[in-house]
Amino acid sequence: MPGNTFGKMFKITTWGESHGKAVGVVIDGCPPKIPLDEKIIQEMLNRRRPGMSVASTSRKEPDSAIIMSGVFDGFTTGTPIMIMVKNKDADSKAYQPYADLFRPGHGDITYLAKYGIRDWRGGGRASARETVGRVAAGAVAKTLLKKENIRIYAYTVELGGIKAEKCDLKAMDKNMFFCPDMDAAEKMEKRVKSVRKTGDSLGGIVEIKAEGIPKGLGDPVFDKLDADLAKAIMSIGAVKGVEIGSGFEAVAKLGSENNDPIMPKCHGAQERFSSNNAGGILAGISNSDDIVIRAAVKPIPSIAIEQNTIDRFGNKKTILTKGRHDISAIPRINVVCEAMVSLVLADHLLRQKAIISWID
Repeated sequence: MPGNTFGKMFKITTWGESHGKAVGVVIDGCPPKIPLDEKIIQEMLNRRRPGMSVASTSRKEPDSAIIMSGVFDGFTTGTPIMIMVKNKDADSKAYQPYADLFRPGHGDITYLAKYGIRDWRGGGRASARETVGRVAAGAVAKTLLKKENIRIYAYTVELGGIKAEKCDLKAMDKNMFFCPDMDAAEKMEKRVKSVRKTGDSLGGIVEIKAEGIPKGLGDPVFDKLDADLAKAIMSIGAVKGVEIGSGFEAVAKLGSENNDPIMPKCHGAQERFSSNNAGGILAGISNSDDIVIRAAVKPIPSIAIEQNTIDRFGNKKTILTKGRHDISAIPRINVVCEAMVSLVLADHLLRQKAIISWID
């Protein structure tokens, strides 16, 4: 099945299904001598592991990363890195009644239309379980970026209609939603518990910020940095919208309001911008300011409320989806967004280093 590979110089291919034996990723193009072990990968995987918040599924997966190749004596060797995570708690019985039904909001009907066959066990490749490989690869990319002092954060700014009014990144690790506003996080928890009782689900917005970005990342015309970032975020199953910088708010601004005035160099430091409506990217190329992205996350489509649908024979049916499902993709999706941004930045960083070697 095409479409499983992402990136050009730092390239990944994810593999595996939700209820298969394992899931994982192959990374090609990672430079040698990058410090890497299972612990580094595990720290990120733990943040997307099931059962970590009140919004999460009850499926219990340890998500233990196993590095199969590409690492020796704690360092990458420059050869392909394969990372595997075994599925320990896959239980397909809950999905058997829906084997011939199309679940509203899921890719059941489109996967069957495309391939003539589909894995109905938890959604197969369309399941969020596929993102295990992305996060594992993102941990490798973040380790590479760390050598360049690039830092990436993902946090919840809205969940179930409740918006964060503050942005204190120190508060992120103090609540289960990775929200930078503790007051909002408390309201989010109450909202999730209330909706869980009804059998419904919630959507929200995740903001991703990248700091320490050098100038010059991104290639015109079709490989603009913001274009690749948008594709990366939109490739995550639950994401239905992406904005960068001022995003959709820019349509209501004047040019004089949306432009970011450029300030001259001072005391040897590089030039800077007095605002960041561009989100750190101009003409598809990084301008050294923070990159700011927001992802609109739809409500989880598997809900315990009866809905109209059809079976694969075209007969009218109703469906009430039981099983172990998240109430919201947030907060587990946050680290997936962080991983995808890391992958794009690592890829473009290596591309730019190749150009700089010629310039120098």
